[in-house]
Amino acid sequence: MVVLNKIYTRSGDAGTTALGSGERVAKHALRIAAYGTVDETNASVGVASVHLAGDDSGLDAMLLRIQNDLFDLGADLCVPDRGEKLDHESLRINDAQVERLEQEIDQMNAELKPLRSFVLPGGTPAAAALHVARTISRRAERLMVELAAMPDETVSASALKYINRLSDFFFVASRYANDRGKSDVLWVPGQNR
Repeated sequence: MVVLNKIYTRSGDAGTTALGSGERVAKHALRIAAYGTVDETNASVGVASVHLAGDDSGLDAMLLRIQNDLFDLGADLCVPDRGEKLDHESLRINDAQVERLEQEIDQMNAELKPLRSFVLPGGTPAAAALHVARTISRRAERLMVELAAMPDETVSASALKYINRLSDFFFVASRYANDRGKSDVLWVPGQNR
């Protein structure tokens, strides 16, 4: 159970923060950057949700599930799996969460016409916000992959699959929010030459 009765602790004033394992690391550590960018992704999903108020397509409910998953992912990343015994069980992303994303991608994509060009980020406000979420999640993925490649660091395979699939979800969701692709803004190569 999470209890937040005091927001500031002063424990990070010297530029360090605690991982979920209790280990203190620099606030600029790659692991902190990775789950900080996951948190940034989550905030951008909140902005996208605001633009879906009153939408009855089910997309807003999907985004709320994703926001909860992103907290799970942050919890996963903040407790490195180094095989040590902890006082609590660590929360980890699992393959069922990845599979749910894939099902939702397929469900939305079934209502979209195939693309014949790349899509420019834009269209409706919700679609534009989902494109921002897509690019932030891609940055989170790059950081997580870099972290996983470091000696003595771990990132679970399920967490890497989830963050990879998430940007695909946001791409399809942006088209879905663009009136099922009818309001997509397509790239015209060389248009301004």
